[in-house]
Amino acid sequence: MRLSYWHYGVIVCSLATATFHILCYPYFGLFDPIVLNGFGSLALLAAYFLPIPFFMKRRRIFYWTIIGYALLTILLWIILGDKTFKFESTAALGYYAKVAEMFLLIFMMYDLPKYLSARAKN
Repeated sequence: MRLSYWHYGVIVCSLATATFHILCYPYFGLFDPIVLNGFGSLALLAAYFLPIPFFMKRRRIFYWTIIGYALLTILLWIILGDKTFKFESTAALGYYAKVAEMFLLIFMMYDLPKYLSARAKN
């Protein structure tokens, strides 16, 4: 697969999102849903881009899973997240992560026509 500019945007935004979530590890522990969300982002990023035949055959599924995962993360943060913006707290990381996830969704939309046309062929 040849990477386009928006693919690099997907990679950077996914890595940023994962980093922000994993940075919460010292405060919440390894098995907190926030930290595990970061590892889930890394796993989906790897599944979407790695040239492994198992993943390549299911790339369309991973495309929609990344979008759903990002939307679910944003929704759960709106419902359950700490909205106090204090620079020295982990609450600020939530805002940064959500910005990265919104940009991730924007970059993912560049591949949308490819997956809509694949759906029409089936």
